[in-house]
Amino acid sequence: MSDNRNTILAVILSGLVLIAWQYFYNVPQMEKQRAETKQTELQKPTPQPTPGTSSTPAPTSATPAAEAPVVSRETVLASGPRISIETPRVTGSIALKGARIDDLSLVQFRETVDPKSPPIVLLSPSGTADPYYAEFLWLSSNGAAVTTPNVDTVWQQEGSGSLTPTSPVTLKYDNGSGLIFRRTIAIDDRYLFTIKDEVNNLGTAPVTLYPFALISRGGKPPVSGYAILHEGPIGYLGEQGLQEYSYKNLDDSKISTGGNSRGVVFQKVTNGWLGITDKYWAAALLPDTDATLETARFTTGDKRYQADYMLGPQTVPIGGTAVANARLFAGAKEAATVGLNFPLVGFGGYNKQLGLNHFDLLIDWGHFYFITKPMFLALDWFYHVVGNFGIAILLVTVLVKLLFFPLANKSYASMAKMKSVQPQLAALKERYPDDRVKQQQEMMEIYKKEKINPIAGCLPVALQIPVFFSLYKVLFITIEMRHAPFFGWVKDLSSPDPTNLFTLFGLLHYDPTQLPIFGHYLAMGIWPIIMGITMWFQMKLNPTPPDPTQKLIFDWMPLIFTFMLAGFPAGLVIYWAWNNTLSVLQQSFIMRRNGVKVELFDNLKSMFQKKSVTTETKKA
Repeated sequence: MSDNRNTILAVILSGLVLIAWQYFYNVPQMEKQRAETKQTELQKPTPQPTPGTSSTPAPTSATPAAEAPVVSRETVLASGPRISIETPRVTGSIALKGARIDDLSLVQFRETVDPKSPPIVLLSPSGTADPYYAEFLWLSSNGAAVTTPNVDTVWQQEGSGSLTPTSPVTLKYDNGSGLIFRRTIAIDDRYLFTIKDEVNNLGTAPVTLYPFALISRGGKPPVSGYAILHEGPIGYLGEQGLQEYSYKNLDDSKISTGGNSRGVVFQKVTNGWLGITDKYWAAALLPDTDATLETARFTTGDKRYQADYMLGPQTVPIGGTAVANARLFAGAKEAATVGLNFPLVGFGGYNKQLGLNHFDLLIDWGHFYFITKPMFLALDWFYHVVGNFGIAILLVTVLVKLLFFPLANKSYASMAKMKSVQPQLAALKERYPDDRVKQQQEMMEIYKKEKINPIAGCLPVALQIPVFFSLYKVLFITIEMRHAPFFGWVKDLSSPDPTNLFTLFGLLHYDPTQLPIFGHYLAMGIWPIIMGITMWFQMKLNPTPPDPTQKLIFDWMPLIFTFMLAGFPAGLVIYWAWNNTLSVLQQSFIMRRNGVKVELFDNLKSMFQKKSVTTETKKA
């Protein structure tokens, strides 16, 4: 009875944890995401900071006086002169007014699995529903009567042509007071912009200027809403390490950062980078690694969020030139592009190429990176061998089984011995029906004599937990898994199985998952059903529990887990089904080797025999 109670309690608690997680976290977050996706906010233009009394400029966030109406993206892009961006991975344009990089689409990634669907739009200009852009400025000392380029400045292109990986563009602005500003913008064949700013002083007095760069995002960006993934402002700021802030963190901040903005400010940062990240995409400022940032900030105000930095002052003498370098990453968070640090293996990417400070953390590998990174590396290696991430998941599962084969063998062998002593344990209960202490003592003597570990059966499950978690994390966060197909109807391993039993696999045209409370559990695809069947076979491999309550729980457990896991990524369900199948084969082999009868087919047969007997009894 003690064993039965422990088993029942463990099963019930496990079920309650999963149900609570889905009901109190996943479902509300999904609803929140749907609501936030519908919201659109207006991004306002960024004027030059207002001079004050201090000699050092305050890099305040922009606060225009009045809101402009939201217009379509196409209308804004056609409203002024632009320089087009043309590379194999991104397309877009740079606005000559303000010299902002504010129009960027990722042509290799689509909104849906349909290759004809629109490309992912990353950056959008101010005035649209979802403004998101990068801007590079020169700030003058507060109180200094120096005209520097701002959001309304119209730059002139020197020469002609588009920005491509082989042809940078140069912009020029003459402030009419002796300062000539030149900006050379280059782009590589991936997602890195390199910006070189020069100021030539032809005036009559020295000028002190501060290089300043920002990434601004309007409105409240939609987020996935899961605790295992960070979305929002992010940076690695020198010795101060990784900094991650949610949009809510900034909204709740009480620290003023100038004007109407609030947030967090870091002083004197060396070897840092900062930006804003989404689940799969990001925009980040990458100053020179040896540059000292006077300030690095994450701020919010006037319905927008901003990451920015300001370098130290540069005094431009008469006839002299000042130079400031900046870099912008704007694109997909591919591990091979961003970089992945791991002992002995990994990808260099920009992290190694540019000597950046932990730029690989732009991908949220989590606190258990020592598990998730190897899982990704294994999947990626097998993918490059076989060309399919679904097959890679199956092969990694086999690899994990082989790695833990000795431990699993001991566990299954111990379980097999436990089955062989079941008659002795049953005899103990008959011999000492009312003395549980004596039962336990005699039982432990049997275990000791037969060299049985009573908790060995927990080992296969315990080994599966970190593998399950790491695979779930990799499927959820890595863009490599996004829209990665398997075979047949599974076009995206990172999304749930698109088929559904409750629509008769497409014959009924309605969405049962939209039903309140229980809708999330009604995404019963073909692979979850296969997973449930394999789990049922695995349960039936063991002899029928003598306790009716325990038997009832074990009988219903596969069905319960089938509903619970139906909404998980298809790749994870495929892994679980394949792992169950391998476990059945492995356990059957070990049981036969230990002289224990494999009762799988006997148990299945007995189910139908009992059903037949019951039916005949009712007829009689």
